[in-house]
Amino acid sequence: MKALVTGGAGFIGSHLVDHLVEQGLDVVVVDNLSMGDLHNLRQRPEVKVYLEDVCNEKFMQQILQEEQPDYIYFLAAVASVADSIERPAETHMVNHTAVFRMLEYIRRSHLEIKQFLFTSSAAVYGNLPELPKREDSRVDPVSPYAIDKYATERFVLAYGELYDIPTVCVRFFNVYGPRQNPASPYSGVLSILTDCFKQQRPFTLYGDGTQTRDFVYVKDVIQAIWLITTSGVKHEVFNIANGVETSLNDILDTYEDITGRELAINFAAGRLGEVKRSVANIDKLVNLGYQRNWSLKQGLAQYWEGVSHAASRS
Repeated sequence: MKALVTGGAGFIGSHLVDHLVEQGLDVVVVDNLSMGDLHNLRQRPEVKVYLEDVCNEKFMQQILQEEQPDYIYFLAAVASVADSIERPAETHMVNHTAVFRMLEYIRRSHLEIKQFLFTSSAAVYGNLPELPKREDSRVDPVSPYAIDKYATERFVLAYGELYDIPTVCVRFFNVYGPRQNPASPYSGVLSILTDCFKQQRPFTLYGDGTQTRDFVYVKDVIQAIWLITTSGVKHEVFNIANGVETSLNDILDTYEDITGRELAINFAAGRLGEVKRSVANIDKLVNLGYQRNWSLKQGLAQYWEGVSHAASRS
């Protein structure tokens, strides 16, 4: 069996590559390193890496034809709301057009695949008041990034049904864990926060800290993806989250307890296009057999322990 992982040198992608190899699959990675890092990938014969952009249509068609993957995981994305507001056309090419072109080539070439999994985002739900967010909740995407994610997942699911391609979509909530790059403008708040604790420098808090998120440790995310792959479900969308709503202020307090350090805070105005509250209903995933193995406190403690050990070795 062979899997193609776009964005496979990135934070979540590299963890997925590790898991796929552990499950006995050969893996093909396509990544232009705009967000990823080759250091996230161990050199091994089961993994082949192409340093290329998913927007290169000719190249992606060639890879599909030559590698003939059984599973395709589309994780490549410009994952920054702010960047999508600054560069809507460029981000649309990655977050929508590249996915459409791949599906169209699969359709026209009659490629036999077992699953095409597209990674969407909790951003599609926007600021509508209904909580927790279910997969069938109303959506209100408020940024080009969120609009692209929602439009693309609808395209992926409809294309799958129309042309008998086994497609599925997942909506990531706030994923955190090792290999997030705090220096990246695309990085999640917890990796930036972790770096501030590590460097003992001030953390910039946008807004008043009452904004909430559903934080999920990367190991639980990979468990969920593999569960969806092995279950054989198709033409459906799943929330991948922890199912717990936590404010940024509570995160700060918890992390100070874990690290034993007090963090200086610089307050700034809230950011354009940012969602105020977010938490998932994960019943659909649980019904597949998903188990939450990592509470936020456990995940943060594990994350901090890894960061601390790395710092002590350097």
